Amino acid sequence: MYWSSALLAIAGLARGVNSATLRFSCAQLVVDRLDPLVNPGMAPSPHLHQIVGGNAFNVTMDYEQNDPASTATCTSCMPTEDFSNYWTAVLFFKARNGTYKRVNTMGNGLGYTASNGGQTVYYLSNGKVTAFRPGFRMIVGNPTFNSETQARQNPGLQYTCLDSPMTRTGYRYDFPTTPCRAGIMVTVRFPTCWDGKNVDSPDHQSHVAYRRGNACPSTHPVAIPEVFYETYWDTRPFNDQSQWPSDGSQPFVWSFGDARGYGNHGDYVFGWKGDALQRAMDANCQSDLFNDQVNCPTLKLQSIADTNKCTLQRRVREDIDAWLTELPGGSM
Repeated sequence: MYWSSALLAIAGLARGVNSATLRFSCAQLVVDRLDPLVNPGMAPSPHLHQIVGGNAFNVTMDYEQNDPASTATCTSCMPTEDFSNYWTAVLFFKARNGTYKRVNTMGNGLGYTASNGGQTVYYLSNGKVTAFRPGFRMIVGNPTFNSETQARQNPGLQYTCLDSPMTRTGYRYDFPTTPCRAGIMVTVRFPTCWDGKNVDSPDHQSHVAYRRGNACPSTHPVAIPEVFYETYWDTRPFNDQSQWPSDGSQPFVWSFGDARGYGNHGDYVFGWKGDALQRAMDANCQSDLFNDQVNCPTLKLQSIADTNKCTLQRRVREDIDAWLTELPGGSM
């Protein structure tokens, strides 16, 4: 079996001794037109999202009124103390006749195929890190970006055309332009440095920053865990190129209308109970990609079958499963 250097690094084999590689599956919680960070209180929000994590996800998620760690009653993630929410936009296929069909997520082919969609979540460290404080939230990426130059400002937001579930080569900043035999993997990596003061900022980004080389910048001196998503999109039903645009362009579009892929972005609301995340990072928990195991004795884990049971009813009543003449919200 061939493992790329990127995958070996994720697995912890190329990371420092005092490091953590916590990797687990989160099943689909809900697909809904809500965004409590960018559009709090708005139902529906402008575009559709796919959400995983605790079932306290809501139209508004002010920490003082809705602490997910204390209000959620289940989580679609494997660690039972993780009631955080993780979400991204939703992928659509645009057929030659101009209609749209929602693309489903699927379980990660590296060990989590039994998951009811959703995504794989990582918490990575390379040295001592400080876990997030209650109320912490952040966004990475920008849905208005429309060029590779802009997209490269967030180097961890990329696409992989999966030749098999094991593929970890050929990363790119835009949608693949040829059919992908095993689907499309979208990765979202968040910054790993924090200003040490603010759990949020007006743009939900300024309180965090990427490392400069191996060190955090002086403006954001506190090292935090690296939150990293892998989402497998099941594009296999749409590999018939006779249904692709007649001009030969690729047919996929994000729910906010981006047909290039440069607007890739992700959202995060922290919701771990107590010191559970800090314990896991301090214990240097390591998930074994080769045996698909989460090796973290300090955490209590639930089965994938149990993660599949934690779901939410959609708040916004609209048809998102039929062939549509426009994207939900009319983005395109």
